Amino acid sequence: MSARYFVRLKLRLLANGLRGRGRRVTMFVLGVLFGTVFGILGYVVFALPGLLHEQRAAEVLLPLGGAALVLGWLFLPLVFFGVDESLDPARFALFPLPRPTLVRGLLAASLAGVPALATFGATLGTVHAAAELGGVVAALAQLLGVAGGIVLCAALCRAVTSAFATALRSRRARDLATVALAGTAGLLGPLQLGLAAAIERADWDRVGRVTDVVAWTPFGAPYTLGLDVAAGRFWAVPVKVLIVVVAVGLLLWWWSASLERAMLGAAGGGGRAARTTELEPVAQLVPRWLPSTRFGALAAREMRYWWRETRRRATFITFCVIGLFLPIFLGVTSDSTAPSVTILVFVAALAAVSLANQFGFDGSAYAANVVAGVPGRIELAARAAGYAVYVFPALLVFSLVVGGVAGQFGAVPAMFGTVVAAFGVAMGLVLPISVRAAYALPDSASPFAMSSGSGLAKGLLGFAALFGSVLATVPLQIAAFLLGDVWLWIGLPAGIGYGTAAFLLGLRLTGPVLDRRMPELLATVSAST
Repeated sequence: MSARYFVRLKLRLLANGLRGRGRRVTMFVLGVLFGTVFGILGYVVFALPGLLHEQRAAEVLLPLGGAALVLGWLFLPLVFFGVDESLDPARFALFPLPRPTLVRGLLAASLAGVPALATFGATLGTVHAAAELGGVVAALAQLLGVAGGIVLCAALCRAVTSAFATALRSRRARDLATVALAGTAGLLGPLQLGLAAAIERADWDRVGRVTDVVAWTPFGAPYTLGLDVAAGRFWAVPVKVLIVVVAVGLLLWWWSASLERAMLGAAGGGGRAARTTELEPVAQLVPRWLPSTRFGALAAREMRYWWRETRRRATFITFCVIGLFLPIFLGVTSDSTAPSVTILVFVAALAAVSLANQFGFDGSAYAANVVAGVPGRIELAARAAGYAVYVFPALLVFSLVVGGVAGQFGAVPAMFGTVVAAFGVAMGLVLPISVRAAYALPDSASPFAMSSGSGLAKGLLGFAALFGSVLATVPLQIAAFLLGDVWLWIGLPAGIGYGTAAFLLGLRLTGPVLDRRMPELLATVSAST
């Protein structure tokens, strides 16, 4: 069976998913525009050293930029956009398809999308640079490298996510894998800031040695073939091609093994007997410090889901890692707390953005709330309260750590007030997004699976909420700058009041909308993907 049938199947599923869904079509068009802009900008950046005829600059930029693209293909889908599972491997379990055929087909289908085309367009800039520095032969060698690089990106992304999703079937393995991968993904931001600081104080001879090493790894090798030809190192080209081929082959072998386990499904096993108790059902679910009402039951359910459900837990752990390391890094490299406070504002807004598709997490289970007729304001307030039980302690710890690193514990209350304000403002912005722009998540074993087109929608709407919440907290940051020591006394109550007012405003405006849109929302999050 040819791989082209998988590509045609994916494109047909994509077209059917867009038919008659105006919002999804809009988001898909925006995704295409975003991918086009990324491809053009990437092309210019990669081609610039060649246009300037700077061989050494190209030898630094191309391997590092190529390695960043490969790592981006691995981590960005897990953190922001999700993995497109329109061709879920489990759907092919009953078909007599050999594993090599299935792997080839799914790999080809993963290359038929906006991310792959945008990456390919961006890396064509390396071909332009190689042509300027070494002529036609160098350009042809680099074109071969670009083709190998895009295949490497897709294979790495699919192999790691497939293996990780398989491990998540075991509760213990799920806990360990979620912490490990979410923590690693959360370190991308600190690593980027560390790279920026290193560039400012760079010893370029040492940087050159580092890039020389990266160029001989699978991450950088595909993007330096043309430079080797331009420099007269023709012997290096077949060696680097072999490095890429071996890396892709190992990744496909790994993916093939985990793919078979994913298609077979989780093995059944006996569980421990449930403990009997004389407590009423509501008393078993709702902690004593919550009221025994619909609000308390819903808030307790959200608390439990954020602690136990794989998708939510991975999101929360990523937020914690980012929130801890980014401010610490800035606190160490800066003489004031201002940059760290700005990053804390971003982190608080990022926490709220996790609720941008809160109803999508429930899927068809949201029908119970619709049948029960839960008022919209109670529903939204309970979901926010259950999530805030984990977020507020984390934000307080982040503020204490930043104040301790900067040696300014006296600024911690005002800092925490600003962070709470950012979280409240972001929540006020996210609530209407979660009601009007919800989307269904596929029924997949992978916690990172997203429907075609909707993963990009999540990323774009999340960035919009982040941008809006950061702008909305600018008045508080200006007040902190102008008032000086006075802000240390009033910052905490002012921030709490500001954030509470923003959240209540968003709740007041969104509650009636949810009351009217309950059937439509249920149909949206329950749609077959």
